[in-house]
Amino acid sequence: MSNWQVQRVAFSTIVVKEVRRFMRIWQQTLLPPAITMTLYFVIFGNLIGSRIGEMGGVDYMAFIVPGLIMMSVITNAYGNVASSFFSNKFQRSVEEMMVAPVHPLTILFGFVAGGVTRGVLVGLIVTLLSLWFTDLAINNIWVVISVILMSAIVFALGGFINAIFATKFDDISIIPTFVITPLTYLGGVFYSIDLLPEFWRAVSALNPILYLVNTFRYGVLGVSDVNILHAYVMLIGFIVALTAICVWLIRRGVGMRQ
Repeated sequence: MSNWQVQRVAFSTIVVKEVRRFMRIWQQTLLPPAITMTLYFVIFGNLIGSRIGEMGGVDYMAFIVPGLIMMSVITNAYGNVASSFFSNKFQRSVEEMMVAPVHPLTILFGFVAGGVTRGVLVGLIVTLLSLWFTDLAINNIWVVISVILMSAIVFALGGFINAIFATKFDDISIIPTFVITPLTYLGGVFYSIDLLPEFWRAVSALNPILYLVNTFRYGVLGVSDVNILHAYVMLIGFIVALTAICVWLIRRGVGMRQ
């Protein structure tokens, strides 16, 4: 068996294992995000949105839908990889992969693909639920697909790094709780940054999630508070940088070799 075949088998095995893992416990991985986002639609969209009217020139419910979809994608892509890879560390199965003739990129891409699959699947579920509350007309399908996939990859890579440095299960919830969630709520999901004073608008421009949410919103609604090209450059830069860091950490065995 050639090296290419070995890597292909290893990659497909990891991906299948990852997908089966979160599908087997779908009540914990797919159902809670759907319920949470439905509550957001009801509370922010129907109750508060009816008083606000329009935001950014579109109906408020339609305005928040892209942000909520993006929020569900990035949190689930991140959480899936962080929890899964740390579980493999805890069970010492990562050591078996490291002594096998499997390239670090194969290991990394396998776990990332599993995280992206879960993130996109949850995003699709949230999208279907949103159709009960508002009508969505896709402005640019290629922007929608590309930004969802690239965003899921970025946060899946982030989850991988989190899992590498985590020493106990509680460690994998620190970043989502204290970093990702605040940045998401301040990333223009529920409001346009044009409403902010100049100083806070400049501060918001430092939030990377703002660019992801607005680029996806542009793909869906055709409106955005940021430069779309800047968002793509940022996404590509994050993917390249985080991939290089992950491969380096795997090669060094950081957090994996006892």
